[in-house]
Amino acid sequence: MHAAGLAAPAGTPRLRKWPSKRRVPGSQPSMADPHQFFDDTSSAPSRGYGGQPSPGGMGYSSPSASHEAAFLADPMSNMAMAYGSSLAAQGKQLVDKNIDRFIPVTKLKYYFAVDTVYVGKKLGLLVFPYLHQDWEVQYQQDTPVAPRFDINAPDLYIPAMAFITYILVAGLALGTQDRFSPDLLGLQASSALAWLTLEVVAILLSLYLVTVNTDLTTIDLVAFLGYKYVGMIGGVLVGLLFGKIGYYLVLGWCCVSIFVFMIRTLRLKILAQAAAEGVPVRGARNQLRMYLTMAVAAAQPLLMYWLTFHLVR
Repeated sequence: MHAAGLAAPAGTPRLRKWPSKRRVPGSQPSMADPHQFFDDTSSAPSRGYGGQPSPGGMGYSSPSASHEAAFLADPMSNMAMAYGSSLAAQGKQLVDKNIDRFIPVTKLKYYFAVDTVYVGKKLGLLVFPYLHQDWEVQYQQDTPVAPRFDINAPDLYIPAMAFITYILVAGLALGTQDRFSPDLLGLQASSALAWLTLEVVAILLSLYLVTVNTDLTTIDLVAFLGYKYVGMIGGVLVGLLFGKIGYYLVLGWCCVSIFVFMIRTLRLKILAQAAAEGVPVRGARNQLRMYLTMAVAAAQPLLMYWLTFHLVR
């Protein structure tokens, strides 16, 4: 058999094998198959007609963006926003204007206008008031000066800090006696606060019944009645260190001091106003005012002992 016999006939066309085309993911549109009708969009981001990527991701603008733009372009919406802003501003002004009716923020700022020098001098006056001569509160254009400029002016910083310190010292005293409990400490705090509230209400009622026209405010009463916690703290601390003898000595001194302090302070607020009204010194109404001043001053030592005697053993 000849080799030529194995060859294909001359008239038969030879089949040519074309290389297979594979689809490469992520290929650019310019390299796509010419026989492919659509571009491969499985990996490349879709583009709009202008060739720029659209925010919506589908060749169209985002619905939310279009709605926001339409809302801002609407004149009615602009008017509504401006009206709402004006209402908010008017509401804020109304609250700032009428807040003093419920919470006297401006007055409270006055009572906390203190400094370190004032606090030191005031504490010394509370412990040793016997040599102090001028008890008049200073005024500037019918307005009392800030406490940091006048040692006779009442403040709320010392009473507030003294009340908190008294509760902490009471907890310390109960802990040294193995009697501490959160309930007992809360009872101590609520009892002291209840007595202070009862004092203020009783004094205001008494001033109303005696018909005393005075510039003594409720905040002034809270400040003056809160000064007794300073002596209570000293008595309990000394009692913890030196026993009951030290407690009675220090507390007795502080009780006499607060009695003198309250007499000399309140008589200018109650009796001086009566003298300015032309009430006779020996008149019956003036006698009631004097008795009221003495009663308020005498109640301070009693409450100082009542709120501290069980803390020292």
